[in-house]
Amino acid sequence: MNAIRLAILLILAGLSGGMALAATTCIGKFPNPITDICWSCVLPLTIGTATVGNFGDQEDVPEFNPSNPVCSCIVNPTIGLAVGFWEPSRIVEVVRRPFCLPSLGGVDLNPGIAAPEHGRRVSMFGDQEAFYQAHFHFNPVLTWLEVLGDYPCLEQGSLDIAYLTEVDPLWNDDELTLILNAEAVLFANPVAVAACAADCVASSIGFGLERLFWCAGCQGVTYPMDGWVSQHMGGVRSSMLIAQRFTAKMHREFVTWGYHGEKALCGPYFLPQMDKRAYKTQMLFPIPNTKKILGKCCQPFGRQTVAWGAGREIPVKGEDFAYMLFRKKNCCVGF
Repeated sequence: MNAIRLAILLILAGLSGGMALAATTCIGKFPNPITDICWSCVLPLTIGTATVGNFGDQEDVPEFNPSNPVCSCIVNPTIGLAVGFWEPSRIVEVVRRPFCLPSLGGVDLNPGIAAPEHGRRVSMFGDQEAFYQAHFHFNPVLTWLEVLGDYPCLEQGSLDIAYLTEVDPLWNDDELTLILNAEAVLFANPVAVAACAADCVASSIGFGLERLFWCAGCQGVTYPMDGWVSQHMGGVRSSMLIAQRFTAKMHREFVTWGYHGEKALCGPYFLPQMDKRAYKTQMLFPIPNTKKILGKCCQPFGRQTVAWGAGREIPVKGEDFAYMLFRKKNCCVGF
């Protein structure tokens, strides 16, 4: 199935055209699951609305947790407890060189397809714009490490490449990407953009505002869902914006679903409009963000990067980025 998916994407690449490959070297590092992942991000652990495990006052979204601690499922007959936690399950890479996979040790998967490379330009308004490619990896690290044995709430599988924007003709074109996010035209105005200031404040002290779904917190706006950053002010900030946009794009294309809330107790559900509150992020590359600030080393989508991002963009050797996504998981664990 993975081979078929990759073949289809490679065919689409022929429609996308693009610029020459970047001259940069592909550099990366396999993340050490013991030292490079901030495991406290899995917390808090909840049963119903009650917190039964937390250290360092890790952040949660209380409204996601079912009010009734007892749950049942019909498809796979189960009666049990409604458990909630944050599952490390995805890796998002934001790169300059097409087909470079820094979280896989710096592997270059270039099949000889011309894909747009990282570039910068000045917009008509005088702002500096930048372009990045992005990759989406399935990485159910708790499963392949067998940390919790046969715990039924964990996603099964192994490390796998789910999506490469290099072979997506929509990723380099603001107009073509309207096929996925036609509603973007409704928020391309100063009033909608100004409203994102409230989302920036909310995400800096907690989680972003669901009703401002077009906002990406302190990083700007979620639309358009492509690789162009309209106001480039550093690689960390831009990569965080791309990571949020790309995850929203994966929801819109049903590559990833919803795993949080009462609806998810018996399994994932379609969620074409991403709820940004369902994710926390942790940098894996170039410098794993395991140093805690106020007891935390994960950031919800949209949080400002000033406090934790300083010194994490290294010239030449560290201008590509990889992030672990911790997604909110609610599950019915049978007795």
